[in-house]
Amino acid sequence: MKHLWQQTRSFPPAAQLLMANQFAINLAFYMLMPYLAAHLSGGLGLAAWAVGLVLGVRNFSQQGMFLIGGTIADRLGHKIPIMAGCLLRTVGFALLGWVDNLPALIVASAATGFAGALFNPAVRAHLAVEAGERRVDAFATFNVYYQAGMLLGPLVGLALLAADFRLVCTVAAAVFAALALVQGRALPGHRGGPSAVGRESVLAQWRTVAANRPFLLFSAAMIGSYVLSFQVYLALPLAATDALGANGTTVTSGLFVISAAVAVVGQLRLTGWAKQRWQPSDALVRGLALMALAFVPLALSPQGSSTAVLTALIVAVVLLAAGSAVVYPFEMDTVVALSGNRLVATHYGLYNTVSGLGITLGNLATGALWDFARQHDAQWLPWAGLTATGLACAASVACLARTGRLTAPLAQPVVA
Repeated sequence: MKHLWQQTRSFPPAAQLLMANQFAINLAFYMLMPYLAAHLSGGLGLAAWAVGLVLGVRNFSQQGMFLIGGTIADRLGHKIPIMAGCLLRTVGFALLGWVDNLPALIVASAATGFAGALFNPAVRAHLAVEAGERRVDAFATFNVYYQAGMLLGPLVGLALLAADFRLVCTVAAAVFAALALVQGRALPGHRGGPSAVGRESVLAQWRTVAANRPFLLFSAAMIGSYVLSFQVYLALPLAATDALGANGTTVTSGLFVISAAVAVVGQLRLTGWAKQRWQPSDALVRGLALMALAFVPLALSPQGSSTAVLTALIVAVVLLAAGSAVVYPFEMDTVVALSGNRLVATHYGLYNTVSGLGITLGNLATGALWDFARQHDAQWLPWAGLTATGLACAASVACLARTGRLTAPLAQPVVA
């Protein structure tokens, strides 16, 4: 904790605020979201299709609108979408706790998702400006706060849930309202804005990003990493349930805790270790390879032994979290570098949209492969497929680095 505090204090006040902001964002989000489906189905009695619709609208309105959020940040400045996103999520979370009809729930879910699309690219672009040449260290520290919020959020939500789901929603909404007020007073308002885009139209802004071939190639190459990371929500829980039955849910919760704890405890050490030994592209490739190898123990573990599967699950989640911790700060820094420090939020927006689409397609493929493997008694197959995906991702990034395509086009000073 002392190292984290010293590292945090070494950045400008606005960067420190953004880190604390991300902790609070995740704390509020994860105190509510893990329990929303149970509230909709059990508390409100909605049919399964309606629950899926509400959750799907939230995901689509966030992943599908990241480009819009990034565009707004580059045109109006970073502060406006950050504050607007927090206020919109305040409204969305409050509605989720206090409305009980499907149309209103859909509106609340859409507001919650679009709020994330507004502030996520703006926060990352703003942090990149504030950190300057220390972007890798800044994003590493940022990720510690990000993961800490994920770790504590469900525990706080569970404690509040003992009283009432409405209390969970009210507290979460209050956190976002407080964030909007604090950032309205403390964040500088001159970052991004008209000077970042000149007199370009929105379409010209998008064409500029779409014409950045190295950035597009990097975005495509990194899709596999997001597919692998998402398996903490899909394949690993499926494996835990298959092997451990009713205890699978408890094990899945434990895996979430382990994953976040590895990032919180190890992020700064792993980033410092990688910076001392590797070039940024080498850190990316090695981190991606480690994420790919995380699934090998599951492919090799005997399916009849619950102890062996449990051990393999723990090893997998530790390796996956460690690999992600190595990759994340260098990945975020590479996006900024490939943008040439221009239209950074728009680049982040498109990057997140591409990764979100990749997660959707990757989950469909993983689910189909899982069903095929069960039908043909080949439980190793999904894990082999995920390992191959990760290795292909690492090889693609290595190829981009070798051909000079991970180098910034024409680096320009960060526009303030």
